Amino acid sequence: MPELPEVEVTRQSFADRIAGAQVLALHMGKPLRWALGQDPQALVGRTVMGVRRRGKYLLIDLDEGLLLVHLGMSGSLNFAMHQAPRGPHDHMDLETSQGVLRLHDPRRFGAVVWAPSQDAPEAQKLLSHLGVEPLSESFEARHFHSQLKRKHAPIKQVLLAGQVVVGVGNIYASEALFLAGIRPTVKASRLSSPRVARLHAAIQEVLSRAVAKGGSSLRDFVNAQGQNGYFQLEASVYGRTGEPCRVCRTPIKQIVQGQRSTFFCSTCQKF
Repeated sequence: MPELPEVEVTRQSFADRIAGAQVLALHMGKPLRWALGQDPQALVGRTVMGVRRRGKYLLIDLDEGLLLVHLGMSGSLNFAMHQAPRGPHDHMDLETSQGVLRLHDPRRFGAVVWAPSQDAPEAQKLLSHLGVEPLSESFEARHFHSQLKRKHAPIKQVLLAGQVVVGVGNIYASEALFLAGIRPTVKASRLSSPRVARLHAAIQEVLSRAVAKGGSSLRDFVNAQGQNGYFQLEASVYGRTGEPCRVCRTPIKQIVQGQRSTFFCSTCQKF
């Protein structure tokens, strides 16, 4: 699944090129996870004001309303002046005066939803439960600690839930916990202030580094220019079961938490 770095990399790869474009047409393919909620013809003539990100959602701001785009499990966006004829897995073509934005999603877990504003019920249904943005100034260590004190689930699962801090998905939760020296099974409420401070810094470092590397292309992720990411090549624990830890040489372990694979070093992450 594309995680926060992949979504941010996607945004960066086409936001400047589509800004100011006029919508010429919107073509929707097979039904996605949620309905568009608007007649596609009603968007014709609208102007793209910009592209933002909230968690794993891309918010395409129009001069009237916005489109919320989610890449689901296997989706990707491509923006080009001309696209090939739509295939069976191409579920949205947003034709503009500056190019065509296409959503390709083989598993159809993605979504494109129109809302009259970010405060409208259609948008708030998707965004209101999201935690603080980890790469923003709002992500403050003391508040992060106070929120974790209320959570008695394992820290890895609390991070994945996205209600305390948004967008720390499976890859980057494993990596941040390793960098902070925290075992993924420890209860969030048991973490001391110094350990939370280390985790806070680790989350920001790992996510920033992943964005700089273009995200992780584990299967088929590419940005809106068709480029792969390379963060997976320097992962410390994720996907490295049985391989030696890059720090202490202990074999990396893999467990399952909440039906998701977790990777950690039993020596570097004792507690």
